[in-house]
Amino acid sequence: MFITFEGLDFSGKSTQAKLFVERVRSEGYPVLLERDPGGTAIGETIRRVLLDPSSSGMAEVTELLLFSASRAQLVHEVIGPALRKGTVVVCDRFYDSTTAYQGWGRGLPVEEIKTINRVAAQGFVPDLSLFFDIPVEELHRRMKQQRSSADRMESSGSEFYEKVRKGYLKLAEEEPRFMVLDGMKPVEELHAIAWERFQALRLSTSKTRKV
Repeated sequence: MFITFEGLDFSGKSTQAKLFVERVRSEGYPVLLERDPGGTAIGETIRRVLLDPSSSGMAEVTELLLFSASRAQLVHEVIGPALRKGTVVVCDRFYDSTTAYQGWGRGLPVEEIKTINRVAAQGFVPDLSLFFDIPVEELHRRMKQQRSSADRMESSGSEFYEKVRKGYLKLAEEEPRFMVLDGMKPVEELHAIAWERFQALRLSTSKTRKV
C-alpha cells in the first residue's frame, strides 16, 4: 500500500508521517518512510539545489523538472521495489505537491504537469493521500516560531501559498484517494483520524482481493 502525506510547509505532515510509520511498524507491517524530493543519493543532491536560497534565479520549468527528476529516481530505486515486495510505503510529499506548487502556485500548465507526473511516477499512484490543511496565516506563524530563516521554497510569499492551498483543495475534489484533514487539530487527534482511514482502506482492499 502506498500512502502519501501532503500539505503546505509547516502543516504538520512530516510529524504525522513519522507517527504513522511508527504505528504501522508497531502493528507488525513492513513499512518504509521516504521524502520527496530526496530519498536517494541523486535525489538528496537535487533537493539541496531546490531548497538552497542561492538558487533564487531558478526558472519555474527548471524547478518543475528537478522535482520530477528526483521523484523518478526515488520511484526507480526505492518506492517501486518496496511496493512490489508488499511493503507499506509512506512518502512525505509526492507528485500532488508538484501539481499544487508548480502548477497552481507557479502558474505552469496543470495538465502538462500531470503528464510529467505520470512519467516520473512510472505508473505508481498513491492508494491514499492525506492532506493536512492549514490557513496560510498559520503557516507564517509556525515558520516564525520554529526557525529564523526560510529556504528557497518557503520564501515564496503569502499569495503563492494561497494559490498552492487552492490547488490542493481542487485536487481533493477531483481525486477520491484524497482525504482533507484540519491541520489545526491536535497532533494525536490527527494521527487517530489518519490511522482510522488507513485501517478502513486496508480492510476494503483485503475484501476486494478475496473476491
